[in-house]
Formats: sequence, C-alpha cells, structure tokens
Amino acid sequence: MSYTVVEIQATPNPNASKFVLDRLIAVEPASFFNAESAKDHPIASRLFLIPGVSSLLLLNDFVTVNKRPEAQWKSISGKVRDILKKVRP
Repeated sequence: MSYTVVEIQATPNPNASKFVLDRLIAVEPASFFNAESAKDHPIASRLFLIPGVSSLLLLNDFVTVNKRPEAQWKSISGKVRDILKKVRP
C-alpha cells in the first residue's frame, strides 16, 4: 500500500525536512546514513536513488530526509512524494 505525504515540515537543520505521512511507516526508528545501509530496505533504498539525499530516518508516520548542502529541496521533495506514492512495502 502506498503512502501519501500530508505535510512537509521544516526542521532547525536547513538540510533536513520531515515528510509527514497518512499512516504509520515504522514502529521502531530506522536510520540509514548511506545508500549501502539501505540496500535491503524496500523504501529507503528507493529514496536514496534521489540525487542529493544523504541520510534518512523512518519513524511512526514520518520520514526525515537529509540532503547534501548543494542539493535543492525543489528537486528532491517531489521525487520523495512520488516514490512514497508508488512504493509497495
């Protein structure tokens, strides 16, 4: 079943955004600090395919995406929404 992003929240870190979802994505925190660590996770591995994504946290009903400083949210946010909408965990 896919996820819908209901809100994107800014964080104190300009390189991190919290994508609030319409339902639970993870009961326990799942942190991924690089693509290699996410290779076996069906959602995180796809999110790391987005250029500029540097780390992820999945917990409760949200995904926190960290980006590299040179990357732009404008090019990342829509891709995060698309992947979460199409994913079949």
